Amino acid sequence: MGISTNRDDWCYDRDEKALEVKVRHLIKAYDAIPAATETWPETLKWSRNLKRRKRQGRRDKFERSKIVLVSYRPYSSRFLYQSAVFTDELGLTDKFFPQGETNSAIWFTDPTAQKPWLVCGTDRVADLHFVGAAAGAIGVARYRFTEGKRLDNITDWALEKFVKRYGKQANVTKDAIFLYVYAVLHDPHYRKTFAANLKREFPRVPLYPGFPQWVAWGKKLLDLHIGYQAAKPYPLSRTDAADSGARATGQPPTVILKSDSRAGIIVLDSESYLSGVPRNAWDYMLGGRSAIDWVLDQHKEKAPRDAIVREKFNTYRFAQNKERVIELLLRVVTVSVKTAEITAAMQKAER
Repeated sequence: MGISTNRDDWCYDRDEKALEVKVRHLIKAYDAIPAATETWPETLKWSRNLKRRKRQGRRDKFERSKIVLVSYRPYSSRFLYQSAVFTDELGLTDKFFPQGETNSAIWFTDPTAQKPWLVCGTDRVADLHFVGAAAGAIGVARYRFTEGKRLDNITDWALEKFVKRYGKQANVTKDAIFLYVYAVLHDPHYRKTFAANLKREFPRVPLYPGFPQWVAWGKKLLDLHIGYQAAKPYPLSRTDAADSGARATGQPPTVILKSDSRAGIIVLDSESYLSGVPRNAWDYMLGGRSAIDWVLDQHKEKAPRDAIVREKFNTYRFAQNKERVIELLLRVVTVSVKTAEITAAMQKAER
């Protein structure tokens, strides 16, 4: 279901204005190639789909409305130019996240991927590799949209099964089922018991006792994970000490962006670090790394893979985004601590 683009260096950016500049350059380079071409110049990264669209004479005039915010990786958003020409595969985006509509989706690792399993909810479309590079993400949305109509994406059959199991007094609704599923997929006992199954098949959901409690946990988790940017910043201590060597040469501090769970610190660069991170903040794992480490990894300075983008549009510098990243980390620490508290409570639940 996730969006796939073989030109992610062109179609993604952290900055909306920077993305517009890149996309305008992309469109100009694309339009300069005749539809009947037999050669594919390295001015673009040509996928099979893009070659076919060029041969069909398809074009895409720039429209700012096509720049949308998407979930690129857990707790890391990017702007995307969502184009029927330049987005390699739109997946089911138009059915689950059409423009102007709101929805929620649960994303998890494709069973065929060679990555540790993770699950995370969003209120927007996610990248195909949301769960990590070289791995696919699968999304299941609360609703689907057809011809402008919002339809339930939870079947009447499922509702019947849940009502039969828990009774009408449990207030079983399709919204409640969605939240219940989100909670169960975070249950440490479930993940341990079905670890082998999650590596090879679509998740199956057991019907635990105490349906209302699992629904309540699911709501708390989904609200936390979708609303992470509005979470209260965790009161970490910040220490700054000037890097005299870098300053003397007019260079910015050396970017580090590493965490130390034993010491409870997050090192930002050669001048700043955060301390006082609670131990259980690292208990909230998404695949092989914590939510904190997902944020750190996505804000490192990495040279774009595309040679032209690397030469002309490599504008991201951590130093210019440092305060924003710190603010995000403080909020994600809060999300991590609260998530760990909820999953710890699940350990005591009856099954």
